[in-house]
Amino acid sequence: MPAPPIKERKPITDLRKVFHYTDTQRRKPTREEDPYEYQAGWGNRFQSEVIPGTLPAGQNNPQEARFGLYTEGITYSAFAAPRHANFSTYLYRARVAAAHNGYKANIETKSHIENCLLTLNPKVETLAEQAEWGPFPLPKEDETIDFVDGLHTLGGSGDPNLREGIALYVFMINADMDHRAFCNTDGDFLIVAQLGNLDIQTELGKLFLQPGEICVIPRGVRFAIRRGPGHTVARGYITEIWGSIWELPDLGPLGGHGLANPRDFLYPVAYIDDELHEDWRIVNKANGKFHAIQQDHSPFDVVAWHGNAVPYKYDLTKFASQNATSIDHTDPSVNCVLTAKSRDPNTPLADFLWFGPRWDVASNTFRLPYFHRNSATEFLASLYGNGLGRSDEFLPGGGSVEISHTPHGNFSDDYVWEMRVQENEPRRILENQMTIMVESSRSFLFTEYARSICGTFKNQGTDPKVWDVLPDKFSSYPNIKEILAQVKADKAAQRARLDTYYDDERLAQLAAQGHVVKDKAAEANTVSNSNGTNGTAAGHVNGHTVAAA
Repeated sequence: MPAPPIKERKPITDLRKVFHYTDTQRRKPTREEDPYEYQAGWGNRFQSEVIPGTLPAGQNNPQEARFGLYTEGITYSAFAAPRHANFSTYLYRARVAAAHNGYKANIETKSHIENCLLTLNPKVETLAEQAEWGPFPLPKEDETIDFVDGLHTLGGSGDPNLREGIALYVFMINADMDHRAFCNTDGDFLIVAQLGNLDIQTELGKLFLQPGEICVIPRGVRFAIRRGPGHTVARGYITEIWGSIWELPDLGPLGGHGLANPRDFLYPVAYIDDELHEDWRIVNKANGKFHAIQQDHSPFDVVAWHGNAVPYKYDLTKFASQNATSIDHTDPSVNCVLTAKSRDPNTPLADFLWFGPRWDVASNTFRLPYFHRNSATEFLASLYGNGLGRSDEFLPGGGSVEISHTPHGNFSDDYVWEMRVQENEPRRILENQMTIMVESSRSFLFTEYARSICGTFKNQGTDPKVWDVLPDKFSSYPNIKEILAQVKADKAAQRARLDTYYDDERLAQLAAQGHVVKDKAAEANTVSNSNGTNGTAAGHVNGHTVAAA
């Protein structure tokens, strides 16, 4: 018998259509449109130089750096932090960051930034119900909005001045940052590209970000965001954490590989601007306020650097998903890309999760997420495709949220079908889409921008009509009242039997009479039957005789 024909695998070039990055059959770790080179590997102390031999050998701060450069250090952690938690970077640059013309406080901006996310702030409020946003509005054609003006806080919990908490943002831009850089001195930015390509220049090199990719820029590192070639607008999401750092989650029984693999995180190589002597403005975010520094030289003049406080990027299509292969729906923790610790060693401040194409394999079990009331706050956003939002109107570029212990689940026809289906075949699910979730142990407060200014907010409680899809079938179950009466009688009889052992007088009386210690139970073991007459604790359920316990 001839062997079946071999199906030739053809590369998929549209990353929104791949099941996994390997479908591209690329030899390089970057997408085709990405013009940059990178260094790979999570947790390293990297080094890079534009001109070979620029980095000093065997020391950090030579008396005179090569080519007349200046040494500048960035300490990200405490000086005496344990080695595994000690982060710093040494820069060798043309002009130091301290050379500038002074600060200008509270500069004007079209953005909406709110970082005091505490109940004492009257500008932020809790959401009592589930909420959803349509696609966040892109800038109008007659206005020029770069990243500084297009950044808007949705909500979060905590305060950067306390070095503890989290904030969610969206950004929508139609212009590049022109001779303007941004520096977040409050916390780390985890940036997610949703619409349009992003060309991000940092002091340590360049990163190219496309929808379905993320990057992290550590606090204190300056950067500029520009649109990729051919893209007029861009939109994305940002998660900022205060007093914590993004880490890879532990794998436990999974072993050494799985989820987001360390080798897939990419770090920039050194790059300097062609023109170093031009006027620049550095916008600092400090405690949620924008301040500006004027200087006559480019902030992107680092010829060489080494350290581990470095920006990095990751392609979410490379995520090595895990799942149940026998029964039951797994918790979303198996989709964790990055995690940030809190002061509670058992509960993270935040998890950043991926929901993309994967196999769904299980037998005799309900595969979809069950109805739940999680202790965590969950913010969902669709990057492309159908997404996993709470309604049919959940579109890419929008979002939805459930605050801690908000009851939620799925009332769709698919949910009803899943309860009835008998097949146990493997399925490919969530194809041609990508959804992210930020899950936090904190209960969020939301800004005025999120609740009204953005114009796409919907405070959505549960519509009682959804119960038409999932009615109360328990109450109409055949003879359910008789079953409950029987259970009640059985429990009463059991309590009566046990009570005998706690009554010394009764035990002595029964022993003297020579009775087996069950009389008191027999005396109490009477219930009203379905006809309203008294009898023993036995009845008829669904045509079968049920004996007393």
